[in-house]
Amino acid sequence: MSKILITPKSFQKYKEKPIEMLTAMGYEVIENTTGKTLTEEQLLSFAEQEIVGIIVGVDPLTKEVLQQFPHLKAISKYGVGMDNIDLHVATSLGIKVDNARDTNNISVCELAIALMFECARKLSPTIQGVKQFGWDRFIGIELTGKHLLIVGGGKIGKEVAKRAKGLAMEVTIYDPYMQDEAFLQTYQINYTTNFEEAIQQADIVSLHLPATAETRHLMNADIFEKMKPSAMLINTARGELVNEQALLTALEQGQIAVAAQDVYSAEPPEVGDALVQLNNFILTPHIGAYTEEAVERMAIVSTQNIINLLNEQE
Repeated sequence: MSKILITPKSFQKYKEKPIEMLTAMGYEVIENTTGKTLTEEQLLSFAEQEIVGIIVGVDPLTKEVLQQFPHLKAISKYGVGMDNIDLHVATSLGIKVDNARDTNNISVCELAIALMFECARKLSPTIQGVKQFGWDRFIGIELTGKHLLIVGGGKIGKEVAKRAKGLAMEVTIYDPYMQDEAFLQTYQINYTTNFEEAIQQADIVSLHLPATAETRHLMNADIFEKMKPSAMLINTARGELVNEQALLTALEQGQIAVAAQDVYSAEPPEVGDALVQLNNFILTPHIGAYTEEAVERMAIVSTQNIINLLNEQE
């Protein structure tokens, strides 16, 4: 019997209907029950089975992995970003790939906004202090009137822009590939193609773009030197966008004030990681799309996508 491998950890929460959809089509379902992202070695342990489709989270579908799955016909990304899939190799092997568009953009957007408030008002240390029966206060800043630079004008970036305008922030989008004048005019949002100039003016920089050879370490030592000492960096996109050693230096030396990320180069980070231990660095465990609504949408859409892709192959 042809099999579908499902790897995302959070898929378990809403798996009942998707599994019914797959079994109704005659597929046997293999689930990742480890509670963790699978490694290349763990993925390869399934290679000898007749797996024709994979619903994948952030698990690495590298060249080495893909070449070992002789029956694989389709990959459905549980989410949007597909940088963990070697798309070139998939194409060369005749493997169809699709992603679950429009399923988690609201959830990721809202986390980005939440992290801005966390940085601006120092909520976590304040709350923790009271839990320990202290009453120390940390002075914060208002988001109103601050200049937000959104790097990446895709669906998530646009949702962040709309909400930031609702908070009376000045918003600029940097995205050399964006072509949506109607959106910019409707929401009165600025647009720039000059990244370095925009970086110097920004109070907050929020990253919303994929990890590619072009964007890797977009935020580096040279860029941090150009930013305001009071600036904050928000990254709910990909850890590879930020040179973490350069960010460590920038935060230690006061080149920028604070950074908050939902992503990291190694997830989870190693125990004792110097950046994670900084008081002005905040890291959440990749929860951007981890809401009831987004998880349910991603489960259903990614399942329907794998069915559609396999039907196209017949």
